[in-house]
Amino acid sequence: MNFKGKGLFFMLIISFSMHQGALCQDESSEIINQILELVSRDPSEELDYSDLVERLNFYKLNPMDLNRASAEQLKELLFLSPLQINGILNHRSLNGPFMDELELQSVVSLDYEVISLLLNFVKVGIPSPLQNISAKKIIERGNHDLIFRMGQLIQRQAGFLSADALKAPNYLGSPLKLLTRYRFNYVNTLAVSLNMEKDAGETFLDKNKNKGFDFYSGSISYRGQGAIKKLVLGDYALQFGQGLTMWAGSGFGKGAGITTIAKQDFGLKPYSSVNEASFLRGAAATFSFKKISFTPFISKKKLDASLGNESTEIGALNISGLHRTPTEIDNKNRLSSTTYGANIQYNKRSLNLGITSYQTNFNIPFGAGKSLYEQFEYRGNSLLNLGFHYDYTLKNTYFFGEMAHSLKSGYAFINGLMTSLSPRVSLVLLHRKYAENYHSFFNQSVSEASNAVNENGFYAAMSLKFNSKWDFFIYSDYFKFPWLKFRVDAPSSGYEMLAQLNYKMNKKFKISARFKQQLREENRGDLDDSFGLEDVDKQNYRFELIYVLDDRFTLRNRAEALRYQKGFLNTEMGFLLYQDLIYKPLSSKLSGNLRFGIFDTESFNSRIYAYENDVLYSYSVPAYQGKGTRFYVNMRYTFFRGLDLWLRYSNTSYSGQESVGSGNDQIFGSNKSDIRLQMRFQF
Repeated sequence: MNFKGKGLFFMLIISFSMHQGALCQDESSEIINQILELVSRDPSEELDYSDLVERLNFYKLNPMDLNRASAEQLKELLFLSPLQINGILNHRSLNGPFMDELELQSVVSLDYEVISLLLNFVKVGIPSPLQNISAKKIIERGNHDLIFRMGQLIQRQAGFLSADALKAPNYLGSPLKLLTRYRFNYVNTLAVSLNMEKDAGETFLDKNKNKGFDFYSGSISYRGQGAIKKLVLGDYALQFGQGLTMWAGSGFGKGAGITTIAKQDFGLKPYSSVNEASFLRGAAATFSFKKISFTPFISKKKLDASLGNESTEIGALNISGLHRTPTEIDNKNRLSSTTYGANIQYNKRSLNLGITSYQTNFNIPFGAGKSLYEQFEYRGNSLLNLGFHYDYTLKNTYFFGEMAHSLKSGYAFINGLMTSLSPRVSLVLLHRKYAENYHSFFNQSVSEASNAVNENGFYAAMSLKFNSKWDFFIYSDYFKFPWLKFRVDAPSSGYEMLAQLNYKMNKKFKISARFKQQLREENRGDLDDSFGLEDVDKQNYRFELIYVLDDRFTLRNRAEALRYQKGFLNTEMGFLLYQDLIYKPLSSKLSGNLRFGIFDTESFNSRIYAYENDVLYSYSVPAYQGKGTRFYVNMRYTFFRGLDLWLRYSNTSYSGQESVGSGNDQIFGSNKSDIRLQMRFQF
C-alpha cells in the first residue's frame, strides 16, 4: 500500500470511529502516558516502564486513602515531589483528616495540574485493611487479576530461517511471545504476584528439555501497620536513598519536571516486572520500632553471563533476558550470586537518616577487561557495599544526598536541594561525584552514563508557573568523565539542557513546545584514525498540541525534529509527525485508540523515540528510524464485568528499503508488522 493509500485508509478509520464510537481510549492509560512523559526526559527501548505502569494502574483501581497514606506510599506515585508529599502530610497533621479529596486544593505546595493527576489515585475514607481481618474476608474481598497475552511479528525474521534444510535456524524457538500474569490483592495488605514469560525465539514446552516458560517470577508480600511493616518472600526490589548503594527495579533520573531528580525511595517492595535482571530473589522484611525501621534481606539467584578469554572468569553480564540461540542458552544461569545485608533508618517527618550495607558473592570471579578504558572495572568474586543517605526538610527546602563506598575501591557522592522560592517558582540544585573505581551491581543514581561511575556533574533546574495557563521548565546539566569510556579514549566532558513551555488555554486546549540539546565528546570519526576527541551535538525540537473535541473525542498532534552533528561532518536530520485519535468511552463495551505517523531520519544517529499506548500493563517505545509511515490501533472489548479482551496491531512501512533490521532480527522486505492479543479475567 503506497503512502496516499495509507493516508486514505487512516482517514476512513477516523471517519468510521466518529460515526460508530467504536474506537475508544481507556482514560487511565492517557493519565499514565502523561506521567511517563513527565518523568522520562527521553523515551527509550532500554528503559523498563512496566513497574511504574503496573503501580499506577493498581492505584487507579485501588485508590490509596489520603488519611492513612504514609510518605513512603505517596512516593510510589512518582510525580509528587518530596515538598508536595510533605505538604500533604503537614496539612493532615495540622487540620485533621481530609473530609473530601477536593480539600487538596488547600495544600499550598500542590498546583492544579498535580491535583488533577493525584485525584486519579486517592480517595478519602477507605476502611482500615486490618480491621477484623479473617481468612473468610480475605477470600471474599480479595481481588484476582489473571492475564494471558500473546503476540508476534507477522514477518519472519532471519533468525527463524535456515538456508540449509539439514541445519537448524539460529533461533531455536517459535516467533510467538507469551505471557501469563496473575495478581491477588487484599486491600493493599496481602498480595501474590506471578509472572511467566516466553520471548520470541525462545523454546516452549521443549520435548528434549521438558520445560515450559523461559522465565518465572513470583512473590508473596504483606504490608502492615505494626512492628512488621513489610514482608516479601520470592522476588523483590530494594530502593534506598538516592540509588548509589542499593536500587533494584526501575528508576528514573532527569525528566521534564523537578519531581524525579530527587529519588523517591520506598525501601522494600515486591517485584512484579518481567525484566529478568534487575531484582533480588529470596526473602526480605521491614520492621518498625517507633522512629526506627530495619530491613534485613537475603537473595540467591542465577545470572546470565559470558566467559572471558580465560574460561574460568566472567567476561560480561548479559541482562537482555533473551535465550534464543545456542550461545544465549549456554550463557543462561551461568553465574550464581548471593547477596545479603540490611538497611537501618531513622524516620521523622522532617528528617530521615539511613545506612545500607550488603555483600555480594559470586561462584565465578569477574576477570579484567582488555581495553584501557576497562582498567578500573570490577574484578573478583566478592563485593562489599556501604552507604549513608539522608533527607531533611526545612520549611520550603528539601535537602537530600548519599555517600557510597565499595570497599577496597572507590567512593561516590551525591547531594542536592529542592526549594520552593514562591508558590510559582521552584528550584533544584544537585552535585555528584562518582569515582572511576566505584562498584555496585545495584546502582541507579542520577547520571549521564548508564551507571553512576566515572562521572562528576552539576545539575540545576527551575520550574516557573506564570499563571493558570502558562508554565515553563528548564534544566541544565554539566558533566565530566575523569577516565576513559567506550569509544572515548581520553577524559571528556559535555552538557545537556532541556526547556519546555506549556500553554493551557482551557480544559480543552493545550500546547507544549520543547527544546533539548546534548553535547558530548567521542573519538574522532576521521578516516585517517587520527587521535583526539570531537564534539557530538544532538538537538531535539518538539511541538505538541492536544485538543478535546467534546466529552468523548480528543486529538493529539506531535511534530518532532532531531539534528545530529559529529565534528565537522555533514549534519544529519530526523523528522517525526504523528496524529493520535483518543476516545474516552462512557459506557461502551468497545474502546481503543489509534495513531498514524510519518517519519524521515537519515541514520541510526538521528532516530526518534516516541511512547505508544499498548494493551493494559504493557508499553511500547519504538525507534522511528529510516523513512516511512507507522500505524497502530488498540482495541478493548468488555464482554462483561471481569472479562476483557485487548487487541493491538501495528505496522511500519519503510520507503526504499529491501530489508528491515540486521543479523538474526533482519526482515526481508519493507514492512514490519506486530500483533498482540490479551485476555484479562478479574474475579
